[in-house]
Amino acid sequence: MKKLFAIAVAVVLFGCQEKAEKITDSNDYNQYLSTKNTPSKDAIETQFEFWQKRFNNDSTHLMEMSRLSGIHAALFGSTGDISELKASEALIKKSLTTSARNKDTYLRSLAHNYISQHRFKEAQVLLDSAYTYPDNRRETEMMLFDVAMELGNYQSADTLLGKIKDTKDFNYLIRLAKWSDHNGNLDAAIKYLEQAQQIAEERNNKDFKLWIYSNIGDFYGHAGRLKDSYNSYLKTLALEPDNHYVKKQIAWIIYSFEKNTEEANRILDSVMVNHKAPDYHLLKAEMANFEGNTSEVKKQRNLFLKAAKNPNYGGMYNTYLINAYTETAPEKALKLAESEVNNRATPETYQLLAYAQLKVGQKEAALKTIENYVEGKTSEPKALFHAALIYKANGMTEKVAALKEELLEASYELGPVTTREIIKL
Repeated sequence: MKKLFAIAVAVVLFGCQEKAEKITDSNDYNQYLSTKNTPSKDAIETQFEFWQKRFNNDSTHLMEMSRLSGIHAALFGSTGDISELKASEALIKKSLTTSARNKDTYLRSLAHNYISQHRFKEAQVLLDSAYTYPDNRRETEMMLFDVAMELGNYQSADTLLGKIKDTKDFNYLIRLAKWSDHNGNLDAAIKYLEQAQQIAEERNNKDFKLWIYSNIGDFYGHAGRLKDSYNSYLKTLALEPDNHYVKKQIAWIIYSFEKNTEEANRILDSVMVNHKAPDYHLLKAEMANFEGNTSEVKKQRNLFLKAAKNPNYGGMYNTYLINAYTETAPEKALKLAESEVNNRATPETYQLLAYAQLKVGQKEAALKTIENYVEGKTSEPKALFHAALIYKANGMTEKVAALKEELLEASYELGPVTTREIIKL
């Protein structure tokens, strides 16, 4: 389990009303909260206009289709509009059908699109097909590793990691970090990410730096290195002022560690002007719950459910929906959890299934699921919290006590609302 600042646990345990140690400073990020400061989005839209004009003149040209598919995917990233990702999918499919050469390239592109949509099994099929081509097999192997991890095919992932081994390669190191984290070795994961960061900075590769600063910021947070996490997020914003992801992560630091929901909401409100994603409403609902504002909790949860029901999302928000339904419609949560396990059988999806089983009154089945598919297979705090609830329901007090101490050390990751529940265990 990742170690966190002792003060964070102390504030929760003893009910101290004082603010926790300050990590953030609004002067650091205020300049990035302007809803009109969207350079990345503006650049993408300029490219779109150029290539769309060329595409309108001849919709059969592969170059135009390829560029536009990438631009639509980038627009999805910058706006959260799922229709952009679906538009990208349609163009890649057309390119794949039209092309006589480079089939592997289009197969990987479509697989990447499907991964973004959480259509992992379909992505696996595409990558297996791409792997039959002799060119660029290492690129395919890297993506096959990514999909294997998502599907819970860890033996296959280990084999693929060996095939792409190159300790001087950025793309290998970030995957080695993911593998290390999966195996519970957070320190090693951070070490490999720091090596990848050195490569990104030495090459002055903007795309690499954007990826590594935001992702290593997450890992620092898992390790309780919140100041390092915050500084990494600021580095991301310096390169990409309209990066919605790291703004949300900064909002989490301000809410979960500093307990300042007003400031966290201010940041989220600025993000939500230009980026539309259902899960923002869940964070707002959690903060309202922390404040005891039940009407706002209900409002934000309903906004999430309404947004997430867009059929274009497919299964992208299944894990969020399962958690939401366990509180209001547990039978629906159970059905969705069973579907999600079928889609990707990982310890993280199995723990959701177990939690849904508990919520419908199947405490023995929930325990069996935890013991067979979760226990000893993940150190994710949310999975351990649900395991603790299931142990408690089955009268396994010693196991609950052992997990409780571990979970309190993860109070930052889990957030104040869940931490209150942990104290009651």
